[in-house]
This record gives sequence, C-alpha cells and structure tokens, in this order.
Amino acid sequence: MINPLPIATHSGVQLCLLPQLANRHGCITGATGTGKTVTLQVLAQALSDIGVPVFMADVKGDLSGLGKAGSNSPKTSARLAQLGLPEPAWAAAPVAFWDVYGEQGHPVRATVSDMGPLMLARMLNLNDTQQGVLQLVFKIADDHGLLLLDTKDLRAMLQHVGENAAQFKTEYGNISAASVGAIQRGLIAIDEQGGDRFFGEPMLNIEDWMQTDAQGRGVINILAADKLMNAPRLYSTFLLWMLSELFEHLPEVGDLDQPKMAFFFDEAHLLFDEAPKPLLQKIEQVVRLIRSKGVGIYFVTQNPLDIPDTVLGQLGNRVQHALRAYTPRDQKAVQAAAETFRPNPMVNTAQAITELGVGEALVSFLDEKGRPNMVERGYVLTPASQIGPLSDPERRALIASSLVAGVYEQAIDRESAYERLKGRAVQQPQSAPAPVPQEAPAPVDDNAWGASAGRTAPAPASTSRPGGGTRMPPPRPQPSPAPSQGQSGGLGDLLKDAAGGIFGSGSGSRRSDSPLQAMVKSAARSIGSQVGRELIRGVLGTLMKKR
Repeated sequence: MINPLPIATHSGVQLCLLPQLANRHGCITGATGTGKTVTLQVLAQALSDIGVPVFMADVKGDLSGLGKAGSNSPKTSARLAQLGLPEPAWAAAPVAFWDVYGEQGHPVRATVSDMGPLMLARMLNLNDTQQGVLQLVFKIADDHGLLLLDTKDLRAMLQHVGENAAQFKTEYGNISAASVGAIQRGLIAIDEQGGDRFFGEPMLNIEDWMQTDAQGRGVINILAADKLMNAPRLYSTFLLWMLSELFEHLPEVGDLDQPKMAFFFDEAHLLFDEAPKPLLQKIEQVVRLIRSKGVGIYFVTQNPLDIPDTVLGQLGNRVQHALRAYTPRDQKAVQAAAETFRPNPMVNTAQAITELGVGEALVSFLDEKGRPNMVERGYVLTPASQIGPLSDPERRALIASSLVAGVYEQAIDRESAYERLKGRAVQQPQSAPAPVPQEAPAPVDDNAWGASAGRTAPAPASTSRPGGGTRMPPPRPQPSPAPSQGQSGGLGDLLKDAAGGIFGSGSGSRRSDSPLQAMVKSAARSIGSQVGRELIRGVLGTLMKKR
C-alpha cells in the first residue's frame, strides 16, 4: 500500500489524497486568483513522485515551473512559518511540453478520421442536418477506401461528394449542397485557428504520455494552451478526443494501488458549453467507465455548477477555493457549491466559501472505504517546484532533452483522399479515347425541333472531365428524312438557308464546310434542341396544373 499524498494542512493535521482512490476523479474549483494553479501543481507533482504520469493543460503559462526546482523566498518563508511547516525538499518534476501549434512544445496531431464526425461537428458548430451530411461523407470515404488525414483531404472529399451528389443519392440519401458549403466554410475557419496544423500525421501515440523517468517518477505532460484558448472549440474538442483515445486504447485493470494516469482539464466549463446531448452522454459514459482502466480525471473550473450533475456526481475528491458572492446569482452558486460537500458540524461551509483567502481551501477526499470525508478548511501545501513560468531558454532546453524529442516535429503527408481524388481527375482525360476525325460535318437535322419534342434517340457516350464534370464527344451524323413536297422546313432549314446564303450556295454538293459554317450549323442544332426541351417542360407543367 502506497502512503497517502499530503495536499493541504489543517491545524497541524495533513489532508491527504489516497493513491488507490485517486482514480475516482475529482475537481478543483474557485474564483480567479484564489490559488487553483498552485493546488493543481501540488497534486500533479505528488502523483508524479509515486510514478503516475500526468497530463495537464497550461492555460496561463504558469505550470511550466514544474520543470524547475523551487527555492526559498521571503514570502515562502513567511507562509511556512505561519503554517508551522518545514521547508520542502525543493525538486523539479520530469516534464514534457506539448503544443498544438508546435511553438512551445512538441507538436500534437490527430487525423480527421480518428477525430470522427461527432467531435468534428462540435468543433465546426454544425446543426443536425449538416452533421448528418458530414457523417455521410465519412461513410462514403470509408466505403471507397479514401483516407481522411488532414483538412485538405476532407475538403477534397466534400467537393467530390457535392459534385457527384446525384450518384450517391440512391445509396446514401440526399446530400444538401448548402450543408456541404457550410462545412467547407467551417473548415476554413478552423484552419485559420490552427486546425491545419493539428490535423495530420504523425498522430499522437497516447502511450507516449504514459512514460516514467530513470528514477521511476511519472512524466508530467504540459500542453501549452494560452494560445489555444483563443479557439475554445478546438481546445475543448482536443481534450475530448484525448479522453476518448484513453478510453478506447487502455485495457480494463480494475482497482490498482495507484492510477495508471491522471488527467487535469483546466477551464473545464468549455467541455460542456453548448455541447449537444449525445456528446454529453458520451462524456458521462467515459467518466463513469474510465475509472476501471486506471485513469483519474480532475476538472478545474471556477464553479462546480459549470459541470453537469451527471458528471459532478462522479467526482469524489474535491478542493474548493473561494467564491465571491456579489450578486444574488453568485449567492445561489455559493449555496449550491456548499451543498455538494459532506457537512461538518464544525464548519459553516457556505460562509467559509466566501471567506477563504488565497491558498486556502475547503478539502474533502475519499476515505479508505470510498466515502467522502467531512469537509475541512485548510491551507494548500507549498509545492517543491518553482511557482511561476520558466524562461524561454529553460523551456527550449527541456524540450530538446525530452524522451520524445524529434518524434513528432516533422509532419508527414502521405497519399490520402486529396492525392487520390486529384490524381484521378488528372488521369481521366488522358485515358479518354481521342475523338474520331470527321471528313465532313454531320448533316443538319431539319427536324431537330420536332425530334426533341416527340422522338428520342440514344444518348451519346460521355467521358469525365477534371473536377467531376463530363465532356461530350462530337454528335453522330443522324439521317434526316427529306421533307415532302410543299412541306415547310423546320428551324434547322431556316438557319441552314441563312448560313448557305452567307457562306456559299445552297446546292447539294458534298464539299466540306468552312469552320464558320460548321459553327452556325452546330448552333442551329443546339437552339432547336433547347426550344424543344423548353416546350416540353411548358406542356408538362400545364398538364400537371390541370390535373
């Protein structure tokens, strides 16, 4: 059995987290500036010291100090004297820095296929109809063996499906062009927020976050999220994707003496803001079941009411910093937060929440039988690592000496949907048969107008054009019955006579026409067919109205 982890102190008594119950999840809540970051730092380093790998998002840039040993200062000495505690054994924790943008840490990437349509729809803020179209696009890509790795693959697939919607309609259903356009616009916005760097390969191997150093301490993986917070949907979707990756890849292990990994989600309210019901259900399911896979999840937010009740009920280890009650709504929030703790006759929880100082908190961890302890008011311990961020050279040195240095830095762009679709569009015109040269142009169909209105003819074969269109071969010569004596000619006769009068005699000689004559005759056939089609549409429309 591993010794309890001291987190806070109360009247000389240490308030400890039991390692065997650290996978029962928890939350750290409190207003801005009340000490949540230091509490997060103390918890993370305590878990790392017993060999538990940790992931945390660094929203303000303060958590990078975990990579450097702390030191005494007048302020620290005064606090230690106030609490009656000895000076801690200053020590740095093993850290690895990560960054979606690849600027302040190793790049973090995921493929579009691995993200899936549900999370991608949340990131793009799609409605139900647009999400359905996105799911169809994923299905079509899977059925045709087209890999969706990055955003250009998805854009090429959307273009392909949109241009060939009629071909996919029977098997997959209607595909709205407006929905395809909305998804394309959303992808452009995501690319501007850094999505083009997040989606791609090499994709993050979640096992690289479950490393220990030579001394057996768990590596603390710190995600630089100060810039990522400007794209809250990308941030929240990224965190949910990581949670899903853990859930899908880790085996069931039951109850262990300590967690296999601990996750700290800062600004946790972003995970649940405007989340659709299916997504909330998935988060609740993962939180419920991932405990048996040895993973502890800790949500860090300003108010416990930011977390849905179905998730909040799964969080047994709690640290509550001060909340301010300046408005009636704030007072209700304080009362609700107080009611989530197991009552202590010696502590007025609702009153204490508004009176807590910086670094002071209400603490309730689970006991040996998994029951919440009565809430206690205490002071969070001083961390052994540096409080505050590292300098840029110090961060760069730690990145260069990381266990995964050089693994993710170089992006890979292998053949996927974009290359296959664009390559197919280029190859199709080259493989199309060349048109057979004609010694003489096809004779003009004098009854083109009548044929298009009443008779049908076999449709000419077509070949594909780059971009999904079609290129029609030259029209076949069609014999035209000679008009009976005294019968007036059709529209083709009128244009033929006019062309003959301009470019040559109207005699029956079989000499080749000039290019301009051929152009006029072709226009005559097109006009005759167009007039016929419009007449049929008009007649059918009138008949339908009468019915």
